[in-house]
Amino acid sequence: MNKDKPNSWLVAKELVRLLEVKQAGVYIDHVVAAHIGRQDLALPISDFHQVVDLIFVLGGDGTLIGLAREIAPYSIPILGINLGHLGFLSESEPDDLPDAVDRILHGDYCVEERMMLETEVRRAGEIIHHSIALNDIGIAKGSFGRMIKCHVYADDLFAGTYNGDGIIISTPTGSTAYSLSAGGPIVVPHINVILLTPVAPHSLTARPLVLPAEGVLQVKVDATHTDIGLTIDGQIGYPLELEDEIIIRRSSHITSLIKWKERSFFEVVRKKLQGETD
Repeated sequence: MNKDKPNSWLVAKELVRLLEVKQAGVYIDHVVAAHIGRQDLALPISDFHQVVDLIFVLGGDGTLIGLAREIAPYSIPILGINLGHLGFLSESEPDDLPDAVDRILHGDYCVEERMMLETEVRRAGEIIHHSIALNDIGIAKGSFGRMIKCHVYADDLFAGTYNGDGIIISTPTGSTAYSLSAGGPIVVPHINVILLTPVAPHSLTARPLVLPAEGVLQVKVDATHTDIGLTIDGQIGYPLELEDEIIIRRSSHITSLIKWKERSFFEVVRKKLQGETD
């Protein structure tokens, strides 16, 4: 749950009440449980996989993405209750809680399996960092004004050099996030591919690439400065050094998102990104 949202505590209390009225077993992250006075239901998220069938996430896309990385090894289905702005990955709103609870308890939903990425940073032949991502992996310059060069190899074949602010390697889920703002295409989530999008490229011919999901990308960064970093889902940062090698591939883990059967991806795109209303 995003504990910084003003109404998140009230929504959490109401969700617990609705589930208990239906005699459903409930566990709550121990921090949230302490805040709403339900320590009797407290459980660390690291132990959720032992007892829960699905997880309600209260917050925006960032909250859901962070949890997805944390529970990635267990593939527990997630239902997002949107307390943010866009809420592209969320499937329900706080006003719809009673209906959402009923649908979950009656099995009136489907589960979408979203691919994830894993990355490792190699320095002098040694792996010094490893992460997984649901949305994207960014390689970019910091606040320094000069550009960086990203030399990209796909399955050991030279794909090209991207001069500019950096590159974004994203999943189909991440195609509607940072990649989209950098000019990348929207990819429907059931097509498993890896998307490479240059950020502010210093070339009119530098365009996004759609690559096979089973391929392996290798990126080597060059620059005349050392202000370079790696970002995971825009939430985790890791400093890079010149000559570091970044390896990116499809993860063996997935994120399982609960979706309503009648709601299509295209409807979400129209409403969330194009502002269409009913």
